[in-house]
This record gives sequence, C-alpha cells and structure tokens, in this order.
Amino acid sequence: MPSRTQPPSNAPAPASPTAESAAKPAAKRSAKAGSAKAKAKAEPASAKAATSATAKSAKAAPMTAKTAGTAAAKPATKPASRPAAKPVPPGRFITLEGGEGAGKSTQLRRLLARLQAAGIDAVGTREPGGSTGAEIMRHLILSGAAKPLGPLAEATLFAAARADHLDATIRPALARGAWVVCDRFADSTRVYQGALGNVDPRLIAALEEVTVGETRPDLTLILDLPAEEGLARAAARSGRDADRFESEGLAFHRALREAFRALATSEPERCVLIDASFEAEAVEEAIWQAVSTRLKLPAPRRRRRS
Repeated sequence: MPSRTQPPSNAPAPASPTAESAAKPAAKRSAKAGSAKAKAKAEPASAKAATSATAKSAKAAPMTAKTAGTAAAKPATKPASRPAAKPVPPGRFITLEGGEGAGKSTQLRRLLARLQAAGIDAVGTREPGGSTGAEIMRHLILSGAAKPLGPLAEATLFAAARADHLDATIRPALARGAWVVCDRFADSTRVYQGALGNVDPRLIAALEEVTVGETRPDLTLILDLPAEEGLARAAARSGRDADRFESEGLAFHRALREAFRALATSEPERCVLIDASFEAEAVEEAIWQAVSTRLKLPAPRRRRRS
C-alpha cells in the first residue's frame, strides 16, 4: 500500500510559494502595461477631438463677431420717419420813394391792404424809423437838430437808424416769408444827402454796403409829382409844422424830383416811375399793376369746404 504521506507519482507538483509570488507581480506589471498602452491610444484621440473642437470654435468665433457687429449696426426697430418741412417761400421787399407830398404813406396803406387781401403776410414800415432805436433817430433828424452838422452827419445818422431798422423789423419779417413795404429806404439817402447834399458817392455807397448789405429792395416804386404840387400837399397835411426837409425851398424840391427821376432811369430793372398826379385810386391801380407784373404773387388760398 502506498504510504498516505507520499503523493501519487502521477499527481502534479504543487506550485512553490516563491514561483506564485513572482507570477503575481508579473501579471500586475503586464496589466499596467496594457492600461498604459490603452491610455496612450486614448490620449491622441482626445487631443485630436479637443483640437477639432478648438478649430470649430475658432471658425465659429469670427462669424459670431460679424453677426454681433451686424446686429449692433442695425437698430432693432426703425424710427418713425417725419414728413419733411415745407420750405418757407422768400419774402419780398418793396420800397416807396419820391419827393415831399407825393402820397407815399397813403399808397403804402393801400398796397398793404391789397397784398393782405391776396393772402400775403405783408408788413408796413417807414424810414427814418420802423424800430425803437430808429424812431429815436427819426425825431433827431426831422426836428432839424442835426442840420447844423451838415449832410455827412445826417447821412451817418440815417445809416445808424437803418441798421437798427433792418435788424429789428425788416430782416425778421423777410425771413419768415412776409412781404415788407417801406416808406423810403436807402435811395432817399442817395438823393437827399448824396445828390443834393454833395456827400461823396463813394461814402454813401460804403455806408449802404455796411448797413444794407444784401437786403436790397426787390422793387422800388418812385412816385413822381411836380415839386409845387407836392409842397402844396405837404403843407395841407402838416400845416405850419413842416419838418426838416419840407421846409427847404422850391429849388431844392425841384432838384429832388429830377434826382429821383434819374434814379429810375439808371436802374429800370428795379425801379418803376409812377405818375402820382392822379387821384389816389388811379395811383393805387398803377402801383398794383407794377407789383403784380414785376413780382410773382402767390396763388390765392383755396377755402376749405365746411
């Protein structure tokens, strides 16, 4: 019988503890090596995926910026468009000139009434005067207080009054589209102080350039009347209270008439000579004919149906 203590001869030999211990670290090392290889394979794939994602983000970024810029450039909602304001038609500047007693003040009132009846915003004014400062100058000049100083001083005073008149009354009215009708203007200085007072025409022109500038009359109506008749009318109107120029002699007023007639001849594109010896109604018609012919009157306003 075989001994119990001895194993059968054909049984496998048990593994020695030393060999088993050595086999376990080797297996662990082999597993770690496999894991490392797997990680190494995985890392390039992850890096590749990350690079691809970065590239896609880089490509998408400019488009996003462009889209943002376009969105910033275009407002979310368009502002409501306002209707364009209609341009204000230019005003017209009409002056009345002539000797004493020719009826300028009367015809100014009549012309204003006809312009306003035609639907025109019309303003009447006078020289010297027409504004607060110019009215003070008017009293000084027409009272004769400046006469001893001579025609040159009077021309300077007229220019100062005219500058205030233009700034305060005439230019604002023209700017809003009104028609201005003025009893006397710069032509009176040319005639009274220039032609009759012998003030140097160059000085008269210089004063006019400084004060008047581009605000020149569009139409000047010169009321022509014999000096004797004009003085008779002026005396009936003023009585004994003749002003500085009405008190001059007949020779002065005859020369005055001729100077105005010469002015009308020298500037026919602006000046119209009106025979003022007729009745006021006939003179009014002649003036209206000149105004409606020389200046374009606006179309009459249509009345709204009720």
